Amino acid sequence: MGSDGSGSWRDLGAHLGTAVVLAGGVLIGAVNIYVAASLLPTAVTEIGGERLYAWNMTAFLVAQLVATLFVRRVLAGRGTVGAYLIGFGVFAAGSVVCAASPTMAVLLVGRALQGLGAGLLTGLGFALVQAALPRSLWARGSALISAMYGVGNFVGPALGGLFAQFGSWRLAFVVLAAAAVGIAVLVPRTLPRGGSWSTAHSPRPGSVGLIVAAAGAVSVGGIVTQPLAKGALVVLGLLLVVAFLVAERRTTTPVLPRSTYRPGASLPWVYVTIAVLAAGTAVEAFLPLFAQRLGGLPPLLAGFFGAALSLGWAGSQVLSSSAHRSGVVRLLRPGGPAVLAVGLAVLAALLPADGSTAAVLAWLPLLLLAGAGIGLAMPHLSVAAMTGTADPDEANQAAAGIATVLTMATAFGAAVAGLLVNLGGADTVAAGRFLLLAFAVVAALGVPTAMRAQHRTRSAATDDDLGDPDRASSHVGSPQP
Repeated sequence: MGSDGSGSWRDLGAHLGTAVVLAGGVLIGAVNIYVAASLLPTAVTEIGGERLYAWNMTAFLVAQLVATLFVRRVLAGRGTVGAYLIGFGVFAAGSVVCAASPTMAVLLVGRALQGLGAGLLTGLGFALVQAALPRSLWARGSALISAMYGVGNFVGPALGGLFAQFGSWRLAFVVLAAAAVGIAVLVPRTLPRGGSWSTAHSPRPGSVGLIVAAAGAVSVGGIVTQPLAKGALVVLGLLLVVAFLVAERRTTTPVLPRSTYRPGASLPWVYVTIAVLAAGTAVEAFLPLFAQRLGGLPPLLAGFFGAALSLGWAGSQVLSSSAHRSGVVRLLRPGGPAVLAVGLAVLAALLPADGSTAAVLAWLPLLLLAGAGIGLAMPHLSVAAMTGTADPDEANQAAAGIATVLTMATAFGAAVAGLLVNLGGADTVAAGRFLLLAFAVVAALGVPTAMRAQHRTRSAATDDDLGDPDRASSHVGSPQP
């Protein structure tokens, strides 16, 4: 235990089995995204279906979002252990279907099942930080879970590339299924079986339909190649999100906590800041392309540029989660988006037009710095979401909502990134600057939203829940084992 009463990484080690399950569930979903991306070209040569190739990610992302919306309902019906076994089971089943797919259509079914399992596991990871870990370890638990996205981006392409190199794309999905089963074995031994999970806030079909339609629109926007169609689908997705928020304000059973829509609440600003940081990772997909075209780097080396941002994110979270003094945390929440914005803006300015390999290699420290901005703020934003309401049931709902926000932000970020690169046309430097500068602006928006969240909380709460993590949530409950 730290001198300030906060839990240390050694304290988290006392809950090693629980940490492995929570983080492992998020990790296999994150790894799967990049493994599949590396394997699909090889799979197409064997089973065909090139016309359906681009729909693999859409099937996965939309199914993942749907699953995050029903995390609390599954918890209420099956309990902690049952919910996790369902998540790992569905993901493993989807992986087996992918491995045995005779056609691309069947592979899409497997990808959708993988998405359902991954979405449930991701939502459970955030939701159960409160229930399965003591309050003093929430920041470190959240940091560990969030860092799995970065680890997945680093491990996934390497693992997928290794299997693709030897033409064993089916075996890769078998390995993913085996990993899910292996972690599932730990579930009954490590997770608390108790806890009360209410179904009172189960989302209405109308709200679910709107948010799923929004995710579908932006995911299809990531597939189409025409800039006008891509832009129209992104706009449609935004309009559907607005319609979703209007419906949420009117319903008695919203997807996100009711406090998200109350005047003066801090939670909406916390969610917006999380979304801004998550959207910033969308630039990763195009960095290897820029490194190859502008610096002449080989594909293997260029692939590390896509992972550098996530590596900075994962590493900085380990350090950031050690911060518990209220003044430091107040700086880290808006400071994270600021660091991300500066890193992306400087990188845009340094894009070489002369094909200099040395100039491209200079991107790496900037990418690590930009990624570090995400990691500096994310653990503390996650805790802010969990402690932004005094109602224990809403606190659990707020924690589960983090996964929904992350999934939506990732889908929107990917679609917008593709649109910006298309606007650059054949000029790679112009495309890169469009992309990086636009997302630098988006990241910069996270500075005022983070500050707004802290200001709102100081105005609305006498105990300064969000502003002072040392005192936060002394009154916030969670399901007790």
